[in-house]
Amino acid sequence: MCYYKCMWWNKKQRTHYEKLSKRWIKKHTVIQKKLWNEHGKVLHHVQKNAKQFTVSSLAGLLMLVSPMTQLPIGDLKIVNDKPIVPDLNNQQSFLVDLASSVPSEVRELTPAEEATIAAVLTEHTGIKVVPELQGIRLNRTYGFIGKEQHLARYPGDTITAHIENPDDAARVISDGMAPGLGGWGYFMTNGQFTPEDAQREKYYIAVQTFLAPGWSENVKKYSDFFKWRKMLVVNPQNGKAIVAVIGDAGPALWTGKSLGGSPEVMQYLERVDGAQKGPVLYFFIDDPENKIPLGPIALPN
Repeated sequence: MCYYKCMWWNKKQRTHYEKLSKRWIKKHTVIQKKLWNEHGKVLHHVQKNAKQFTVSSLAGLLMLVSPMTQLPIGDLKIVNDKPIVPDLNNQQSFLVDLASSVPSEVRELTPAEEATIAAVLTEHTGIKVVPELQGIRLNRTYGFIGKEQHLARYPGDTITAHIENPDDAARVISDGMAPGLGGWGYFMTNGQFTPEDAQREKYYIAVQTFLAPGWSENVKKYSDFFKWRKMLVVNPQNGKAIVAVIGDAGPALWTGKSLGGSPEVMQYLERVDGAQKGPVLYFFIDDPENKIPLGPIALPN
């Protein structure tokens, strides 16, 4: 009796395991396809050039790329009962984490997705970022960015005054200057134009402040909060990240874009493919002592 009962139980367990296994493979096949479609060059580079070392967290990431399939990630070796996986550099590891946490569809993120992505950005950049700060948030944290023009920094400012390098003169002049001022007027501090103000205009973004929850009931409070507020803007497709300030309001909802970037922001993020538009993540930077400089950031070792 025990023999037949045990045989029945083992068959039931085996069938249950097979069902779970098929579900697991089906789920992660979708993830792996996304990774290879968006970051195939990086992953092939990892296979070909990376060193080998033991680490459990990266093993888990790479198993998402090739769970029980024949995708060309290479064989995982076992040493001392631990998997040996390719050593990803910081940029490659950042890309893999982004690919596994950022949805392919450009849409509003759920609170859980925002929390996961904020943790990824904080971990890899060393900068504490949050989707909500002081009880205030924007209408979204993931959307399409479009190119903006330069803004007047002080009375009498001209486009030629924005040229820092003669080699960039043609590009800067082509970028042009907006006919009006930014959302908070000139980029000046107590009536004086400072080097910090120049950086703010150089690395500014325009966000839809008017769509922030609670804006219409607290216009003055929200306007003061958003003025030159630092944000981390990230291109999830190449891992490039930049610290910018909110320097203007917009774009309009009908444009299909959720924010705009200065010419320098767009150039660094490589959002200059002709369409001048692409998806980015943008989160508030928690920097009460104003210690984090503006501009492109290098991932810490």
